[in-house]
Amino acid sequence: MKAIFFVLLLCLPLASPAVAQESAILAVLNQSAIDWNRGDLDAFASSYKNAPDILFIGRTVSRGYAEMLARYKAAFSTREKMGTLSLSQLEAQPLDERFATVTGHFHLERSAAGEGNSDGYFLLVMEKTAEGWKIVRDDSTTLGAK
Repeated sequence: MKAIFFVLLLCLPLASPAVAQESAILAVLNQSAIDWNRGDLDAFASSYKNAPDILFIGRTVSRGYAEMLARYKAAFSTREKMGTLSLSQLEAQPLDERFATVTGHFHLERSAAGEGNSDGYFLLVMEKTAEGWKIVRDDSTTLGAK
């Protein structure tokens, strides 16, 4: 029993950086959902790197923070269209100290006036920047109405 405890103690420092990294990444996504649900698209967009080279892939491909934010503001121009966002099945996979991928499922609960519910999956590439973890690539697939 003491041997098992000793081995676990030796492994703990090795696992801690990855666990901390995953926690920090998921905290960014959870905050983005909170911001969305408050109706604050500018705060929601702060989870993305504010740079001209970020890439967003949906029905079309857009590049750059300004284009991404404009696209969100056009598509979700009212609280009804924004609905309530929930994220699930989140899996962060650190690639190294600076980059990670995240996969997950999103659900927008919306009324008929807001164009109905919408669901989909996403694959994000996140980069650790001076401002924290930021999305630099977003490939989102919508399964339901949008």
